[in-house]
Amino acid sequence: MSSENPIARELLLLAVLSTLWAASYTFIKIGVETIPPLTFIASRTMIAGLLLFAVIRLRGLRLPTDLATWRLFFIQACINSVLPFTLIAWAEQSIDAGLAVILNATTPIFTFLLTALVIRHEAVSGRKLFGTIAGMTGVCLIIGMEALDGAGEAIWSQLAVLTAAFSYACAAIFSKNFKGLDPIMPAAGSLICGAVLLLPVSLIVDRPWTLSPSAASLAALLCLSVFSTALAFMIYFRLMQTLGSVGTTSQAYLRVPVGVAIGMAFLGEMPTPAMWGGLVCVIAGVLAMTLPSRRRPVAQGN
Repeated sequence: MSSENPIARELLLLAVLSTLWAASYTFIKIGVETIPPLTFIASRTMIAGLLLFAVIRLRGLRLPTDLATWRLFFIQACINSVLPFTLIAWAEQSIDAGLAVILNATTPIFTFLLTALVIRHEAVSGRKLFGTIAGMTGVCLIIGMEALDGAGEAIWSQLAVLTAAFSYACAAIFSKNFKGLDPIMPAAGSLICGAVLLLPVSLIVDRPWTLSPSAASLAALLCLSVFSTALAFMIYFRLMQTLGSVGTTSQAYLRVPVGVAIGMAFLGEMPTPAMWGGLVCVIAGVLAMTLPSRRRPVAQGN
């Protein structure tokens, strides 16, 4: 019965993932107020990785033990957590969470271009091209002219978020290597690798035992680790197997209006009148990039 309409379930999961990741920018903004970015992200990956490891054990499963798989986990950790997480946390020390959400919405653009011009592992249809253009149009409408204010003073932070978006696009394509694995395995494995990489650096650079984080920052770290990382990664790797890399990264468009709304509610940001027109374009872009074509499904050995 539920298998009669699998696309509805996948699109619902896409919406949940968008919400979890939209909230992450507000959690990060609150967290880095009293916790340095390196320590904040090292703690995020460690808590989320341990939580997923516990879930794996409770389900009676075991992480892979072969070196080849862990090498893939290590690469995925670098491009899907260590680099982008740290860049965004560093950037949000000087730019708004809402602006970070919007800039990071360029991930599907990078994914589409890499898919079309370099990898060619997914069919690049006219509808996906339309979805990319519609989504970016929506992003531009939501940004408005105000987003250009202060571009000179925060240029490095903005470029850091764009670099993170490109890194996420590479990770989305690279995650094809985990086809056939339970989605929780690459999620847990890559986060554990991320923690192993970041924790020693955090200990040396920030000396966490000397910090005095606020209760709000600690609560934001916990919410970010449990909901916007552990749970979100499980959904993400599942969607990579069902919707593909372009379809899954299109949640970046969907999380723009959600992220702006969260920023409104908790950070006092005011939406522009153009937001509603942008929202229509965003939804149109997501649907165009995620709805299945009428042709028979692509063979699994892509």
